[in-house]
Amino acid sequence: MITAVDHVQLAAPPGSEERLRSYYVDVLGLTEIPKPPALAARGGCWFQSGPVQLHLGIQDDFRPAKKAHPGLRVNGIETYAARLEAHRASVVWDEILPGHKRFYSEDPVGNRLEFLEPSA
Repeated sequence: MITAVDHVQLAAPPGSEERLRSYYVDVLGLTEIPKPPALAARGGCWFQSGPVQLHLGIQDDFRPAKKAHPGLRVNGIETYAARLEAHRASVVWDEILPGHKRFYSEDPVGNRLEFLEPSA
């Protein structure tokens, strides 16, 4: 029986760690967490907000995920969207999921991210 999602892994190109840190920490507000030493040598970076972890791993033949994506639940979605827009991140609203407000954005290497909040 699966009881929870431990983390979501996204790929990134070599040398993109500083751009990822700027986006995931400064724009999204996550905290960078240390990778275990045995994995740190591979590059990439890990981030966390509460129990949610996003791992960005380096992939030599990187292609951004344009369809596959993590769905990240947020509080105050309009304020969160404004925060992304203030940092020049794309915000594309999508109204077709019943019972939710949601938008899509992309991280600095082109990975698709979904942000959603249940409607009141």
